[in-house]
Amino acid sequence: MTSLKRINYPQLPTPGGPYVHAVRHGDLLYVSGLTAFATEAQGQAAAQQTQAILEQLATIAAEEGTNLKALIKIGVFLTDIAALPAVRPVLFDYFDGALPACSLMAVSALFSPQVSVEIEAIMAL
Repeated sequence: MTSLKRINYPQLPTPGGPYVHAVRHGDLLYVSGLTAFATEAQGQAAAQQTQAILEQLATIAAEEGTNLKALIKIGVFLTDIAALPAVRPVLFDYFDGALPACSLMAVSALFSPQVSVEIEAIMAL
């Protein structure tokens, strides 16, 4: 069995629950759901929160020696599906043509009313 490496990144907000930022298994990195909580974008519009989350993903990628073009799949959770037209351009901008597979889920709430977007990811290393 390939060993698992459980990773927290000191540049990101500390996880508030019983989980780590990411788990590496072989050449894949499974990234926990990231939000704008504890960032300047907390409580802002979905587009600003998405940008803050993608910056966190970019930080993780850089720490692992790669970039967002290594994303295989993302899962986007939105508390207001009407925010999708504002979120999409931010995603397109950050992915720079290297589009990952994606699932989009409209959810009734996330863990804080100040958080309206959560993104999880799988990245190739």
